[in-house]
Amino acid sequence: MSSKKTWKEKLYNSKGLPKVQNIDENMSKRWGTGTFVIPAPVEVYEIMKTVPEGKLITVSEIRQLLAGKHNTTIACPLTTGIFAWIAANASEEAKASGEDEGIPYWRTLKSDGSLNEKYPGGIDQQKFYLEMEGHKVIKKGKKYIVENFQKCLI
Repeated sequence: MSSKKTWKEKLYNSKGLPKVQNIDENMSKRWGTGTFVIPAPVEVYEIMKTVPEGKLITVSEIRQLLAGKHNTTIACPLTTGIFAWIAANASEEAKASGEDEGIPYWRTLKSDGSLNEKYPGGIDQQKFYLEMEGHKVIKKGKKYIVENFQKCLI
């Protein structure tokens, strides 16, 4: 029986990533033509840790940065989102163990400006951190979003 991997192990286990691939016929209906990158988890983490206080980034912006870095048409939306979640949990794990202070993962929003319920502590913790930094979080339908988040994007 193997022990469960830590978030840090998941973050640094690149499994041969990043990987650039051609957009095939099935994907082209959604993504157009060209190439896409499946990033390494640590690449997403490295972008998330650079967001300064008062600023925000969305998963879409992270994808654009990754596509530019790898000279591809796009970055995979599914893996980029999953890797943001892994980065957030690895950050909290590092803080809890006293290893380091972690990264400001709460400054990374979903593409529509909404908070990510899958981050550590859920919506409440992300909302708390964002409001501590002066952002106004409002409820819009069933989602919580940062009001005027576009004005704070890096």
